[in-house]
Amino acid sequence: FYKQDHRAMTDFLQYLRFGIQDSAFSLPPVLLMLAFLLDLAIGDPRWLPHPVRIMGSAISRTEIYLRKWKVGSKKWEALEKFKGIFLVTTIVGMTFIVTWFIVHILLSISPTSRFLLLASYVLLIYLTSTTIAVRELINSARAVIEAVTNSNIEFARERLSIIVGRDTHALTEKEILKATMESLAENLSDGVIAPIFYLIVGGLPLAMAYKAINTLDSMVGYKNDKYIHFGWAAARLDDIANYIPARITGFFIAVASFLVFRSLFIVHSSLFTMLRDGRKHLSPNSGMPEAAMAGALGIRMGGPSAYGGIVIEKPYIGNVRTEDYSRASEQAIAIVKASSVLGIATAIAVLFLKGGA
Repeated sequence: FYKQDHRAMTDFLQYLRFGIQDSAFSLPPVLLMLAFLLDLAIGDPRWLPHPVRIMGSAISRTEIYLRKWKVGSKKWEALEKFKGIFLVTTIVGMTFIVTWFIVHILLSISPTSRFLLLASYVLLIYLTSTTIAVRELINSARAVIEAVTNSNIEFARERLSIIVGRDTHALTEKEILKATMESLAENLSDGVIAPIFYLIVGGLPLAMAYKAINTLDSMVGYKNDKYIHFGWAAARLDDIANYIPARITGFFIAVASFLVFRSLFIVHSSLFTMLRDGRKHLSPNSGMPEAAMAGALGIRMGGPSAYGGIVIEKPYIGNVRTEDYSRASEQAIAIVKASSVLGIATAIAVLFLKGGA
């Protein structure tokens, strides 16, 4: 039995090696599937080192250094943009190179050392899982929804402030739930579908580079006085990186809505709303998944929101079919789950086809 188990483990490791084909830019379907399952199982526990936290620390330190660059007493817009471009180039470039180097080293481990080979693939699976955020996305949204259900509005506002950029201290129950559903739709694209897309295109190095872009945008990609020029490059690059994934996400939401509602009318409403209202959003990408979600749930998203005490007038997205936002928020979570499964199933199928080509 020992010999059989030993041979089975060796065959499995060799299968993984064949799937990766000794390239840091390719990913075997089984590794992606295991990474997805690992994310569902453990999410992003604080006790484990996470690449995004490392990226965040590097961004903060680099920004502090770049802020010291001055030309006399003037604050030139061009200089601020140059600093921002330097920040983006440095963080994204280093993330890509370091990830490629780590993957290359792990793939270079000799198959004669089965323990080291197994350990290398466990690390690869973990690193791949850190690019996907299904569990954390659902848990963060559910924490807000449960707080509203339990009439703990202050706690709901506090939890919501963690996942959205708008002011939350004065939001009503309905506004809290609406913001949560908007966040679910947007972060389904940023945290699930987009990383999976880049894992298919360029393996772990490209997916990590995308996470660096996304982290940069979340930290410096604001249009306030401090970051309007410094964060310009981060915001523009994030728009480019998310252009295709956001539209794929909208399509997956529409398909997933059929699995949740069992209605072709809902699918049509989701697609129609995405095509009609997706471009109304101030972001060129966030509007697509949000509009698809609004059409599927029969709610209206958007509208005025306050950021740092300043009210921003956003166009409304979607048509009202229901006022039961509590039920709609639970349906939104179901759509996110179904969309994530559709995304990973599609990715595995594409990787199988790529491997057989």
